[in-house]
Amino acid sequence: MNTRDIIKRLWDEAGRGNLAIWDDETITVVPQDYPGETGGKRPVAILKPLLLVNKYDFLDFALADEELLTTIEEAIRAGGGRVTRD
Repeated sequence: MNTRDIIKRLWDEAGRGNLAIWDDETITVVPQDYPGETGGKRPVAILKPLLLVNKYDFLDFALADEELLTTIEEAIRAGGGRVTRD
């Protein structure tokens, strides 16, 4: 997975729910009250678009924010996922 691709997806999905990052590198939108498990599987991470990208006026600002990039990468790696920066 690529961190900046995840940020773009967070930006696009803001207001529609949270993003579940799965170990097979898929991303799905889940409701804000998602219990954290689907069919016995837990996602690697659940990212909340409104908390992560809503503070930016433009997508380019979010894509360039080192702290945001690091926060996302740490969350995914903490859950056992793999993520890279381009």
